[in-house]
Parts: sequence; C-alpha cells; structure tokens
Amino acid sequence: MQRVKIICVGKIKERFYEDAAAEYVKRLSRFCKLEIVELKEERLPEDPSPAQIDAALSREAEAIRAKLPPSAAVVALCIEGRLRSSEELANQLETWGGDSSKHLVFLIGGSYGLHPSIKAEARDRLSMSPMTFPHHLARVMLLEQLYRGYQLLEGGRYHK
Repeated sequence: MQRVKIICVGKIKERFYEDAAAEYVKRLSRFCKLEIVELKEERLPEDPSPAQIDAALSREAEAIRAKLPPSAAVVALCIEGRLRSSEELANQLETWGGDSSKHLVFLIGGSYGLHPSIKAEARDRLSMSPMTFPHHLARVMLLEQLYRGYQLLEGGRYHK
C-alpha cells in the first residue's frame, strides 16, 4: 500500500473544509496509508514587504524539510506547476508508487505559497488550475483528486 503524506502550511479553521477533508481521508484509507501534517503558517504584518514574505516562506520551507521522509517523491502544489487531467494524475500516482520512493509527499503552501527553494527541490510541481484557490480548498481538491486517481487505477465507477 502506497504511503502518502500531505504537508500543509496552515491549519483548517472552517468546519466545512474539515468535514470535506475528513470524508476523503476516510475514503482514501482503502488505497493508501495517508498522513496529513499541518505546519504553522508564519505571521506577517498586514501589508508585508517582499523581503518579509520571502523570510516567512523560507522559515516555512525549513519546517517542511524537517517533516520530509528520506527518499520521498515530493510534489509541490503551485500555480506554475504542470496541469494534469485526473487520468494523468492517476497514471502518475502509479508511476510514483512504482519507483524506489517509499513515500509520496505533496506540499501545500500557505497564503503566500511555497518558497522557490522548496519548489526547486521537489521531484514534480502540480497545478490544480491557473486560478487561485484558498490553500484549505486546495487540500480538499487534492484529496478528492487522489481518491479519484486511485479509483481510476482500480477501475472503479467514481470517475465519470
């Protein structure tokens, strides 16, 4: 069974996001060993300077690195990442699961995204859309797409 870790910067505060995420976590338990790690989002002033944002993202990147398992296949979610269809993501899950990595790790940044250094270190970059979404919604969307991908690989009827 594939081991999947989702490292998220920021905690979900809204109940509707929590409920949706919990539902997909439950559904995914048939397909993978899933772990979700929530890291503290760095506090910034109301109107931060680019240097303040960069420093905060750098600290968040260090916290992410501390949670990465050795030999993990890391995928950073970011707007400049590659767009994939659900079928392509499913095939990629199979590819990532078949290589020498023991863990598949997805990274979701906070309000200001991920530091460029952590994106550069990732094996792959994935974009959910050219549109901007709240990072809490991105977590739910990723969980749903992982579930859809595993269903596709199994030949399930979820994907229509």
